[in-house]
Amino acid sequence: MSAAPGRRGGSGAAPSGRRRSTGRPLSHAPSRPVPAGTRSGAGIRPEPRRAVRRPPRVGGAGAASRRPLVTGRAVLLAGLVLVLLLTLAGPVRQFLAGRAELTRLAAEGTALDQRVEQLEQQLERQADPAYTARQARERLAYVLPGDRLVVVVDGEAVEGDAGTVPEPVAGELPWYEALVRSVAVADGDAEPGE
Repeated sequence: MSAAPGRRGGSGAAPSGRRRSTGRPLSHAPSRPVPAGTRSGAGIRPEPRRAVRRPPRVGGAGAASRRPLVTGRAVLLAGLVLVLLLTLAGPVRQFLAGRAELTRLAAEGTALDQRVEQLEQQLERQADPAYTARQARERLAYVLPGDRLVVVVDGEAVEGDAGTVPEPVAGELPWYEALVRSVAVADGDAEPGE
């Protein structure tokens, strides 16, 4: 910025950033006064800005510029969030428990379906006469007429015809007669040598 003619000093600006007023009229401004009521502002100088005084800070530097950590709005917002969470806690817990129950029931239904399939397969097997005959031979020791039955008793093989009872050895009583005789002897009704 060039210095205006007729000014002293070459700086052209005051330390505060404003031009210094010399008190002399500007060279391009008219030298006669401007009549009142005219709007020509060519000769009017703006009023200098007044320095704004700030009130002194209390409590050290930066104390007044800090905001409080907890404001009323923050407390209100936290309270509303807390009430909302407490209100939704019950339904959310019920929803999660219902989902867990549905999952458990679905797994139980799948297990029951598998059990039904197994039982249906077992019914189909039992309807087969060959399967029934095989199970009767294995579990109940049944034999068809004409087959030989081998039964192992105390490590000795005993053979016999199917459907026949072996004849007792002479001098041996059948088990039921031996039982009746032992009861009679215990009561004292009969002598053991009889």
